[in-house]
Amino acid sequence: MSGRPQRTNTYIADPVSDRYRECLFDWLAAHPPLWNQINYRRRQQYFDEDGDVWDADYETLYDDYAPIIGKATCQQLARKNSEAWRSFFAQLDTYYSDDPSVTEKPSPPGYWGNQEDGYKLHGLVRNDLYTIEWDEDRSTLEFGVGDVLEDRYDFEHQERVTLEIRGNPQWDGDDARVELVYDEAADVLRVKHPVRLQPDQLREQRLDAYTHTLHQENTTHSAAIDVGANNTLAVVTTTGDTAVYHARPLFNQFQHYSEQIAALQSDLSEDQSTSKRIQRLYDERGRKRDHSRDAAVKHAAEWLLERNVDTVYVGDLTDVLDTHWSATVNEKTHQFWSHRQLLDRIRLTVEDVGITVKSVSEADSSSECPACRSADVSRTGDGFRCHECELDAHSDIVGAWNVLQSAVGPMARPAALSAERGRDAPENSEECDGAYWEWNDHDWTPAVFGEHSRSTDQTSFSEPASSQPG
Repeated sequence: MSGRPQRTNTYIADPVSDRYRECLFDWLAAHPPLWNQINYRRRQQYFDEDGDVWDADYETLYDDYAPIIGKATCQQLARKNSEAWRSFFAQLDTYYSDDPSVTEKPSPPGYWGNQEDGYKLHGLVRNDLYTIEWDEDRSTLEFGVGDVLEDRYDFEHQERVTLEIRGNPQWDGDDARVELVYDEAADVLRVKHPVRLQPDQLREQRLDAYTHTLHQENTTHSAAIDVGANNTLAVVTTTGDTAVYHARPLFNQFQHYSEQIAALQSDLSEDQSTSKRIQRLYDERGRKRDHSRDAAVKHAAEWLLERNVDTVYVGDLTDVLDTHWSATVNEKTHQFWSHRQLLDRIRLTVEDVGITVKSVSEADSSSECPACRSADVSRTGDGFRCHECELDAHSDIVGAWNVLQSAVGPMARPAALSAERGRDAPENSEECDGAYWEWNDHDWTPAVFGEHSRSTDQTSFSEPASSQPG
């Protein structure tokens, strides 16, 4: 069962009555303290020289919380905490290995807030203890609570908390543990509904979400994706089509949140590690980043399918992440886009629609000209200039172009979007397409290239390209 692919549907939920709403929030409020106590006992073992996190005794805590949330939910919370610790140890192993994809030492699983500053309301229900009823007019999610809450809110026999859910399920499969997360900033209750799919159903269900499909009987093509510091994605196909997903406004937004968080942290008392407002800003910052990133990958997958691309070469950051980038670029890479997670998302999404993903080294991908192979080049922000053949192109397109040529050999010059013009049009411009996309908080929409080209941390063409990220 655990080896089957799992995908998650996300819905918005509202209790169908005020009574259910009050009960729901009492139920949610009991999860964070239990998580924190379980996690505290494991952290104590972890920091004990002779301790073992798996030896931590926490089942005695169930006596206090099972009457509120149910024993099965207590067990699910402990299981989720175990998953967090296993993930931490896996990242730690990667950090101490030769793989530079984890550049900062990971921290042990943290707490879900505290009583004074507020808890992160996050509830769990085992897969066999909830039901979802789908209807054209109103769909519902029902689950039970502990005896204490049943008595407090005068539940009848077999009565359960009922939520109205909104949203269409993209995935259909066997139910897994459902999670309910309350977003205080938006005053929204989100339901994360994972399902386990049969492997042969995965591609079929994924394709249902796309307008285009891959036609193997027709001529197929290849493409390369460059994951840049200033742009989410830059894509080049062997037919010369290009696409750039512009990220700088998103990064500026991310920085604004970071500055707000830093200012609030500086005002904390010595005995405070965080606050309710800080956690709210962290959640909002991460949600906005993840939404735009995941939407970009899905949009790019649709764009690739439209061009019948069956193989995608993605730059392997192994030779790049340890480069001494500027502090701003480091923040973009490791905090903002979280490149390793982004690469995992690319692989997961495009492989689900039948496109093969292969890794190619990104080292020096933007330090030589893809047209004439000269190393006499310079770049700044989105601008790339070859002083030998006078190629003036978008730096991330150059990176993807080089990655693609390293895999498939020489190819026709793409519609390489120029950092200073609408398009650095190739000779065969009528046969290929250059697209530039920007995020409007909901969708990736076509944009005019030009004023976005300057990076805040790179101001001129004087610096050699070899000192910049690929």
